Amino acid sequence: LVVKNDNGLWGSSGNEIIALAYQDKVWAILGTIDGANSHIAIRVALKIEIPMMNTGDTDPTFIETNIPWVFRCITDDRQMCYFLSDYIFKKLGLTRVAALRANNRYGRVSIDEFRDAATRLGHPFLAELNYKVGDTNFATQLERIKALNPEAIMTYGDCEESAQVLKTMRKMGMDQIFLGSDRMVSPRFFDIAGQDIGEVIAGFPYNPESQDPKYLQFCQEFQERYGEEPETYASHAYDGMMMLIESIEKAGLNRALIRDELAKVTNYLGVTGEKVFDPIFNNISPACLAIAENGQFKFYTRNEILGEMQTSQNQSLDANTASVTISENEH
Repeated sequence: LVVKNDNGLWGSSGNEIIALAYQDKVWAILGTIDGANSHIAIRVALKIEIPMMNTGDTDPTFIETNIPWVFRCITDDRQMCYFLSDYIFKKLGLTRVAALRANNRYGRVSIDEFRDAATRLGHPFLAELNYKVGDTNFATQLERIKALNPEAIMTYGDCEESAQVLKTMRKMGMDQIFLGSDRMVSPRFFDIAGQDIGEVIAGFPYNPESQDPKYLQFCQEFQERYGEEPETYASHAYDGMMMLIESIEKAGLNRALIRDELAKVTNYLGVTGEKVFDPIFNNISPACLAIAENGQFKFYTRNEILGEMQTSQNQSLDANTASVTISENEH
């Protein structure tokens, strides 16, 4: 195993891919995390023709480059934002949402899916303001948002800034529902924001409370080895590495054949659950919702949150279909 660090710089990620391929002569690559770095890295991987498994970049546009050497095993922001929008607009019936996001690629691109879903449902953002990464004062932006009287406020950014935004909101007497991204789903969030934080909801790529025996065994072994519980990056990295190893065992040490074996996978049961891959090798498995309850996040699947609503909608669709059929027969 050869480990490299792209240092968060665009040029660095491309240089590291070249070093891995030509100096270290690796057979496949696991990584990277940051969206901007990942986009550069996969273009270099295309030129070199080396399989690359991404386990941490949730940018929806990452896999849409349709590079045949690139795979992703983590559920992306599109699935998380669609679940959030269905819950907020269809289940809760809210209509007025404002946004305050990070002024970087992650904040700008990933929130697109929620914004687009909201607009299609007839509820565009009342406002979409931003902040610089590292900011600690959000009062000016929140004053402008407060004047619009939203029912919910959404943020997309790292855990620290997201928690500070919420903390500032509550100090200003703003009790709106707080929506966020998977990066804020961490014990660190409560350390910063406090315990009495009101209603907080975020999308999340898998269910870390799963009772699946495979996942429980992984958690136990991880805890024994590292002295802490595995979080999302560790869990998805394990699944991605296992997919690479299994493909190498079938294909042998040949980059093209390893790629071909990965491309054959349409379903994969990992420790993070069942993964379903589309034709461009993207994991499109449903996301979960993380809801803050008693100082920690609790996780819910789409069926648990929207099951009753979906059943009602399906019955309505069935009734409409029957009505159309009767009408056609009468005609």
